[in-house]
Order: sequence, then C-alpha cells, then structure tokens
Amino acid sequence: MPPRLQVLSRASCAASKTSYQPLAPFLYPFLGQQRAASILASLSDVKAAYNKRIRVGRGPSSGYGKTSGRGHKGQKQHGKVPVGFNGGQTKDEIVSGTRGFENHFSTEMSPINLNRIQQWIDNGRLDPTKPITLKELNSSRCTHGVKKNGVKLLARGKEELRSPINIVVSRASAEAIAMVEKLGGTVTTRYYSPFAVQQVLKGNMDPIHSLQSRISMAPDDETGAAAAAEALIEERKRYRYRLPDPTSRKDLEYYRDSSHRGYLSHMVQEGHGPSLFFQTPGAILKGRKKAAKKSSAGSGGGSENRLW
Repeated sequence: MPPRLQVLSRASCAASKTSYQPLAPFLYPFLGQQRAASILASLSDVKAAYNKRIRVGRGPSSGYGKTSGRGHKGQKQHGKVPVGFNGGQTKDEIVSGTRGFENHFSTEMSPINLNRIQQWIDNGRLDPTKPITLKELNSSRCTHGVKKNGVKLLARGKEELRSPINIVVSRASAEAIAMVEKLGGTVTTRYYSPFAVQQVLKGNMDPIHSLQSRISMAPDDETGAAAAAEALIEERKRYRYRLPDPTSRKDLEYYRDSSHRGYLSHMVQEGHGPSLFFQTPGAILKGRKKAAKKSSAGSGGGSENRLW
C-alpha cells in the first residue's frame, strides 16, 4: 500500500503558539480515504452492459448442442409454422371468417376547435386578417400534423372565440359555422386529397383555389376573362401542382351543399338541391306517401272504389 501522510493537528499548532495555517492544496488528496492500488485489477463492466449471443448447435458442451433448444422432432423443430396454420386442414379464418370490416368511405381528419384558434390568435401565432388554411394551422403548430383528408373545424370552446376569422378547412360542424358567422367571419369547406394535403403543407399547391372554385370569380367581360387567365398563368409559375377537385359522388354532394358552406355551392342552380340525382334520394317516396294519404282522405277511405 502507498504510505500515508501524518498531518499535524490543530492542537499541536496551538501548543507551538503559532497561527493555524491551512494545508497546501496538493495535500488534499492524501487526507481522504486511502485505497490500495490493487483495486484497479478488480474493475469490470456491469453484468447487464453486454448481452452475449447464444450460439446454438455448437456441440453438447455449450448446452444448446443436440436439438438447439427446439425439442425432439416435430414440425416446429425443422422450420417455421405460418400464422393461422391448423395442421393442414382448412384455416379457422376461412371457416369462421374475420370479425369486423373495413369502411372504405371513412375519412381521417385532424380536429381543430375554436378555443384553440382564439388562443393562437391571442399569442400572435395566427393572423385573423388573412385566410387561415391548412398550411397556416400546420406551420403555427395549431394542429400537430394534418391527417390524410385534411382538417375538421369543431365548436368546443365556442364561447371563447372573439375574433372574426376567414377559415378554409375540409369540413366543419354546424355549431362552429354558426359561431364564426355570428362574429362576422366566414367558413369555407373544400376538398383535399391525401396528395394535395402533402403538397399544400410543402408550399407546392394553392391551398384555396382550383379550377372549379374560380368559376364563381370569373367575370363576364373580356377584360376580366383576360385578367383571370393571367392570374392562372402566374399561379402555375408560383405553384408546382394544381389543387384537385372532387370526383366521387359523395364528395361532390357534400361540397355542393350550402349548409356545409361548400366551395362548389355556386354550381347548384336555383331551386335544385346538392344531390346529383334528378331528385334528392327519398324525396320521391315522401311525395308518394303524401299523395296516397290525400287520395285516401278525399275518397273516404277508398270504400267507394270497391267492386264488392
């Protein structure tokens, strides 16, 4: 062991009638607990620091030599068994079928509430004087990412909304639309495909306008038509892709409905509904039921028309 230093105590200093002097800094390491240099030989890693890989099939001395931990004989010893394998007979999923189904018409949208929008406006992270689109909501982190079908506006905390806003989203609830318009703002719902959502967030696509949404904005005179054509050319230079319009009947009927504040509601003629059929589904049956009731009431229950 290394030699230990003997330090004079304060009493001995006092006995010599000299003022106490602190020890030199180079002596501090020798005042604490002393350990032998042999401790260096016993240093080792923590047992959990390394996980030694078990190598099977390397002889009986390893403990995993003969059957390599797979047991004696059988199918699982010689290869893998696929999921659902039932010994060669018909699979259970074919006999019994799978539970549930996949709804191909379901949509995945990121919810956004009115109280959160007002909080972002108070913090200066959203500008209420400009249109609020998917890009502004995502860049300001008002929504933590946008799902494949866009954003849906909801009315939670509608009492906290104080600023009039002009917002463009994929869908909106009736309460949210009523509250925004009560304060003097506007809500516009428009169609976004999954590819369009990605490109709008990247800045490669116009978040508001498409070819069909410009129909209501195009003027009738030649000068206005030329200006609209120039604006379309400038848009093509600015954006790499053009915002698509819906093609499925379900999406077309939703964005043609003025109650949903759809951006295609200007295409619906006066006196017509948003449905693409000649008449709204169900209206014919209701009309027939009313006509049948009137005829039965006018003929006294139909007893006069009986043959016997």
